[in-house]
Amino acid sequence: MTFHIITLFPEAIENYLHSSILGRAEKKEIIKFNLINLRPFGLGKHKKVDEKPYGGGAGMVLMSEPILKAVDSIRKKLKKKTKVIVFSAKGKQFNQRMAYDWSKKYEDIVMISGRYEGIDERVKSILKAEEISIGHYILTDGDVAAMVVASAVGRLVPGAIKLESLAEESHWNLLLKKEKEIPENDGLEYPHYTRPEILAYKGKKYRVPKVLLSGNHKEIKEWREQ
Repeated sequence: MTFHIITLFPEAIENYLHSSILGRAEKKEIIKFNLINLRPFGLGKHKKVDEKPYGGGAGMVLMSEPILKAVDSIRKKLKKKTKVIVFSAKGKQFNQRMAYDWSKKYEDIVMISGRYEGIDERVKSILKAEEISIGHYILTDGDVAAMVVASAVGRLVPGAIKLESLAEESHWNLLLKKEKEIPENDGLEYPHYTRPEILAYKGKKYRVPKVLLSGNHKEIKEWREQ
């Protein structure tokens, strides 16, 4: 799977995408990242990408033409199974089900990262893009949202993470509860503890729950399910 991210500031996100689990998956060629700088597609001598909104109002809006030109520049690389996303506070709430479905269904995901007051609405119509929100709050840009989607979807592409590492995660059980190898619970992952057994901090002691030290796998399983 290839993630194509159109942004004014590719340097703001490239370190994250090329690090840790996503970076390892990229090295294995399980996933790819194609960061497209919007500025070179800007209009005129100064490569203008934004303009004042019709009807008045504060702030600037990203113009449609530079974005459409940026998408056209990668169109030949896109396969039939392609998803185009624009980020917006009024978009559909992104969730684990969507991440899982996209990881199975699409070969390319194109994400358009907005700035300022947003993106000219005609971009969504022309590209038949889906409007997505990652939460009920406002960000300074869409770059963070693009990283969220790349992380949530990319880690689910087969081979990026071992299945056993995913099987006990929050939301995973409810997502795949029809599969026999996945135990059913409320869909949220249990708390985790590691060494030391007794943590001393500012005059107080914090202990690992006794059941986790018991060696009784049945009781541990019941505790985790609760």
